[in-house]
Amino acid sequence: MKETIQEALNEAEDKTNIKTIKPVSGGSINESFYVETDRHRYFIKYHPNAPDHFFYLEKEGLEKIRETNSIRVPEVYAFSNEKQKAYLVLEWIEGETKPHTSSQLGRDIARMHHSQAAKHGLDHSTFIGTLLQPNQLYNEWVDYYKECRLINQLNKGKENGHISGNRQQKLETLIEQLDQYIPKGIEPTYLHGDLWGGNWLAGSDGSPYVIDPSFLYGDRHFDLAFTELFGGFSEEFYRAYQVENPIEPYYKDVKDLYQLYYLLVHLNIFGEVYGGSVDRILYKYIG
Repeated sequence: MKETIQEALNEAEDKTNIKTIKPVSGGSINESFYVETDRHRYFIKYHPNAPDHFFYLEKEGLEKIRETNSIRVPEVYAFSNEKQKAYLVLEWIEGETKPHTSSQLGRDIARMHHSQAAKHGLDHSTFIGTLLQPNQLYNEWVDYYKECRLINQLNKGKENGHISGNRQQKLETLIEQLDQYIPKGIEPTYLHGDLWGGNWLAGSDGSPYVIDPSFLYGDRHFDLAFTELFGGFSEEFYRAYQVENPIEPYYKDVKDLYQLYYLLVHLNIFGEVYGGSVDRILYKYIG
């Protein structure tokens, strides 16, 4: 492993002495390490059998968010997509939350959502966790969400046996009726795409950073819906967001629909432990 870390540091143009290598826990997809050299401190992610373009797409997502000049992201120093030793070399972020952190996070995410795009979706595939997320560009968010998000997860669930019978019938019916709930004319904005509580952290001054994006252009309320699914965001976050970028009235009608995508992803990755939550949303809309 040290050989791969040394190679990664060389690619990052740091050939100084390595002082410390420590495994970092918390992720289930990659092996992660804190690495300190005479020059700098790094967070290095390593995957022994990464899917094609895995770390390149993460790098690209971070750079897209950086373009908005809204919220901080770690600096990307180097990456490799080699199949047997893919890695990503990032800036090490270490700090703690301060009284202003949550409200600043809300303002910064709201400011990111002010950055508009021409179309919804993306012109290339990405990943959500370890699942490949096919994308295309659409004029209407509801069409993108239907074709690229829900139908894709439906098909994965049919293949792996997690979606069948009554659950399959209800999901197919909901997909057919999606236009009844998601309005036309939604403006596409820059989205993080995987905005749960584990994908933000605080720097040394308490300023928030976001990490591990699954970037796309789309309805900003899609990001917000995921923040409410598993927790990790305070009331101060939502108050600050609302002041900077007021939430649209239709959000209450689509929040569960947007959370459904993430629950389907978890169902397809982790199994039936998420089945009840999927069924609850299907029952709400279809009965």
